[in-house]
Amino acid sequence: MLPLGCIDEWHRGVDNGAKPRPDMSDTQAAYDDLLGHVGRIANVSHAEELLSWDQQVMMPEGGTPARSRQLSALSAVEHDLLTADELGRLLDELEEADLDDEQAAVVREMRREQERAVRVPTDLVERISAASSEALTAWREAKEADDFDAFAPHLEELVELRRRYAEHVDPDRDPYEVLFEEYEPCLPLAQAEDVLTDLRDAVVPLVDDIRASEADLATDAFAGTFGADTQEELMREALDLLGYPWDRGRLDEAPHPFSTGTTFDARITTRYDEENPIGALLSTIHEFGHATYTLGLPDDAYGTPLGEARDLSIHESQSRLWENHVGRSTAFWELFLPRVVERFSGVEDVSVREAYEAVNAVDPSNRIRVEADELTYHLHIVLRFEIERDLIRGDLAVDDVPTVWNDKMASYLGVRPETDAEGCLQDIHWSHGSFGYFPTYSLGSVVAAQLFDAAEADIEGLEGRIREGEFDALHDWLTENVHRHGKRFETNELVRRATGEDVSADAFVDYATAKYGDLYGLSSSV
Repeated sequence: MLPLGCIDEWHRGVDNGAKPRPDMSDTQAAYDDLLGHVGRIANVSHAEELLSWDQQVMMPEGGTPARSRQLSALSAVEHDLLTADELGRLLDELEEADLDDEQAAVVREMRREQERAVRVPTDLVERISAASSEALTAWREAKEADDFDAFAPHLEELVELRRRYAEHVDPDRDPYEVLFEEYEPCLPLAQAEDVLTDLRDAVVPLVDDIRASEADLATDAFAGTFGADTQEELMREALDLLGYPWDRGRLDEAPHPFSTGTTFDARITTRYDEENPIGALLSTIHEFGHATYTLGLPDDAYGTPLGEARDLSIHESQSRLWENHVGRSTAFWELFLPRVVERFSGVEDVSVREAYEAVNAVDPSNRIRVEADELTYHLHIVLRFEIERDLIRGDLAVDDVPTVWNDKMASYLGVRPETDAEGCLQDIHWSHGSFGYFPTYSLGSVVAAQLFDAAEADIEGLEGRIREGEFDALHDWLTENVHRHGKRFETNELVRRATGEDVSADAFVDYATAKYGDLYGLSSSV
């Protein structure tokens, strides 16, 4: 492989123009120039992410007007870099060159981004960024006031802007499919829809069986009031235990938990409910999964596609693996329950089995996606997927979203939201203009099950290692099979190399059937 030699140069601010170096081949010089250009794009993108993190975590309430302009300007700079003639020239030259697999992957990924970007006017990119920044504040205020009408004009504008974006990218294709590719470019929407259908067909009867079950799980094991400060102390202890490197990250509070950053700085946010400390714990472990993927990317490929995560389905697989297959396991609670008991009063008599039941109980009456159990979560995703797809396709008016949302929730989950704040205003995604994002959550869950099955087969005594708080082997396995590759492989190939299969719901269905069959004493199978 040719060296990624120009990375250190643009860290130091050295000019990386397209002038060939006398001691290099033409291909080597063009590839190094490409990395220099790509590095500048990455740095602008990461600066945008940091400003967005600040807006959601620390920015004073009055900062929105300036922040929207700052983010808009950076979006325009990034778009201009992506659409620059020089980038197109370098990609044209390198596509005809004899490259190794990793170099070819860099060219492939940048060509995909560049081809989409050149079709979209810079002023539209700038307007989407500004509208998203303004919508974020409007969403936060509308949610607090339970006032969908206050957010509706912002949502309507973002829907229209995203339709225009999709039309510029490809006017002859389904606009929702075009937007889905923003988040999962390597997995066909048809395959994603097949996975969602398989999940729905498996989960609905399983939940019906659970409703009919007479099992009495210890759902009140952690009943009580637990201060946010004490919860934060517990979250930090959990992150220490899992191996979160504080010199490359931090933990903060945000209205909607998220993780962002680079391999050198991957930050976590969570939120605290004084009556639900387990919600904060599972959210924190979930965001840790995202962060550990980001931190597991190769340092020396920073600023290139080889140092970036393989899109959102794989990113979500990492958070779901740690949250569900580790954080909800009996082995983890054998390890962690004594720490909970030490921090919180009133839970001294909770057993490991009761803790396990409490964190895995199925509650179809729950209205909040981020608080949903592992099974009904996917019905929350299907609901959002169908609504945003119809919005983008023009089959649903923004004003009708609250009614349709409530009707679908009643149909799928048997419960109707009492307010828009716990209904269609609960998620942050649409305020970002992120239409096409939601399916990646369920896709991530099925990949997590596939990966964990493979890890269990490869790591001797994985359950016992978790019980003892020894997570290095799992970290190493995930780094070796997922993290270190960055975007070298497309989604199905990456999963196939790690597990032997393309992305499929089969492993999740088997896992869920066995797990919840045991919890609820079910004899039937899905």
